[in-house]
Amino acid sequence: MNHAPPVEICYENMCFLITHNPTNATLHKFTEELKHYAVTTLVRVCDATYDKSVVENLGIRVLDWQFKDGAPPPDEIVYDWLDLLKTKFREEPGCCVAVHCETGLGRAPFIRQKRRGAFNTKQLLYLEQYRPKTRSRSRPCFRDSSVLCCIQ
Repeated sequence: MNHAPPVEICYENMCFLITHNPTNATLHKFTEELKHYAVTTLVRVCDATYDKSVVENLGIRVLDWQFKDGAPPPDEIVYDWLDLLKTKFREEPGCCVAVHCETGLGRAPFIRQKRRGAFNTKQLLYLEQYRPKTRSRSRPCFRDSSVLCCIQ
């Protein structure tokens, strides 16, 4: 099966790689792409179709944050994503975080301008209406460089 090539998006000190979901049969080519883009963290937002230990053995952290295809992410995944980015790009400015869903279209964020048809109507509505929320009133929150952060 032919897949769209990975899409790299960089903004200030942040780089993201949006890819398709590999299988064990295509894992070698996939890991070569991850190395080429110097990926340090990989977020899988779909069911696993390959052995993540192969990726982890390259020193790449793999996070499994599955949610329903075609739907916006649940609040907890949004919070975890924002926490990851805040920590990751503070500790390793310029590093690359990869994200993939089943086809590299439906759930992988940030790519509509780079890959046509990447978001469905439900996802676009979610993004248009998204407003940052705090996790809970019991958790202290603070602002840092215009990013709202809540301590767990």
